[in-house]
Amino acid sequence: MIRCVCLVQGGQKPDQMEATLKSALEAFCARSFGEIPKVNWISIAPGSGFTAAKPSTSSIVSITAPHAVTQERRADLLGEICDLWMHETQCSMNEIMAVISDPRD
Repeated sequence: MIRCVCLVQGGQKPDQMEATLKSALEAFCARSFGEIPKVNWISIAPGSGFTAAKPSTSSIVSITAPHAVTQERRADLLGEICDLWMHETQCSMNEIMAVISDPRD
């Protein structure tokens, strides 16, 4: 099973954006891994997350792949996730951290 955790700063994105992003991540995983992920959306209370000693505007998208992924393929997939997130949220490249980890044994 693919797990996807999205850690976002509360109050920064419209509520309907959650559904849009979840749907886009489901389509991405179906296309990339042949499976629909279980998406866990975590909204951090406003002012509770900091980056560089200031209230954060960053998001983290972490996906556990269903199988090992080569580093070359991982880099391509991470670029796709960042592009997807930036397109939907209008955030900058510096406001998204994407992770694709291999499954644990």
